Amino acid sequence: MYWFSGLGGCAVKAAVTLKKNHEFRRMYQRGASAVAGSMVLYCRKNRLGHNRLGVTVSVKLGNAVKRNRARRRLREVYRLNGPRLRQGWDLILVARGRTLTASWGELNDSFLRLARKLGLLEDKP
Repeated sequence: MYWFSGLGGCAVKAAVTLKKNHEFRRMYQRGASAVAGSMVLYCRKNRLGHNRLGVTVSVKLGNAVKRNRARRRLREVYRLNGPRLRQGWDLILVARGRTLTASWGELNDSFLRLARKLGLLEDKP
């Protein structure tokens, strides 16, 4: 259930990502969504007790280098804000054209605004 990177030796659970096509299709059909200029966020409750993330980047966004950069940026925004999110949800982040050019502050603000709109943020005083 774990894979190890050769450089840092840090373990990442394979169960924290959405990989299967049918999982993505189910999210698009039955999940709630919110849209911002730099991303789209889909969410749906799961019964696992932890969050899972899927990231989608269209070929229309550019070549492989640009798509991978967009994917890395979205994963990092999720990683930084993960502790603030409610647990037990499947999330899909879809990159849009502005994902590549937006500043980190804009990406972070967009993600938090979408998460708040969908009721994903923990209510901590």
